Amino acid sequence: MLSATLSAVKRAVPSPAWLATAAVRMKHTLPDLPYDYNALEPYISADIMKLHHKKHHNAYVTNLNVAQEKLSEAEAKNDINSIISLQPSLRFNGGGHINHSIFWEVLSPNGGGEPDGDLMHCIKRDFGSYDEMKKELTASAVTVQGSGWAWLGFNPVSGRLRVSACANQDPLEATTGLVPLFGIDVWEHAYYLQYKNVRPDYVGAIFNVANWENVAQRLSEAKLAA
Repeated sequence: MLSATLSAVKRAVPSPAWLATAAVRMKHTLPDLPYDYNALEPYISADIMKLHHKKHHNAYVTNLNVAQEKLSEAEAKNDINSIISLQPSLRFNGGGHINHSIFWEVLSPNGGGEPDGDLMHCIKRDFGSYDEMKKELTASAVTVQGSGWAWLGFNPVSGRLRVSACANQDPLEATTGLVPLFGIDVWEHAYYLQYKNVRPDYVGAIFNVANWENVAQRLSEAKLAA
């Protein structure tokens, strides 16, 4: 992940002066939610959504911008030690921003039910049935040790769907090569105010607001890009 970032910076940066301008242009911002904070109730409370979006996601965005500014400065100075030391922050905060930006979109107050079309066809082909996919994804989410994410992803090499878990805020594609389609955040800040320590109940509730239309669109785009 870091090497790819550094390569991109090296190709794009002809001078330290230009670098300062680029750093401003590349600022990340907190995306708006596509629905009100209370729209996912009773499955996810408004209090959780406000805290999750305004505080936690916003912190990842803020810290990512700080890390990228420091990376730009280190690159301009050819400070290899600083470049290396920034890797954990870039991975954690960059992953947090990527993961949450997807998370908000794959949930919907009009979600739930089962997918259809090509998405359902691929689920049946690769898991046997929707219920089997749901069972595997649920088990993956519930058994994450500590904090992390469980994902339904697309393998661009095999063309198949796969369930995978990532620790902390590790982004799925950068760490596994799978394209993220649907993710379940199992950090405690995503559910503790409402579900306490009963993670299985929260994971089960997520499927009631799953935005399968958005997931299907992600699958279509992933196939085109493969």
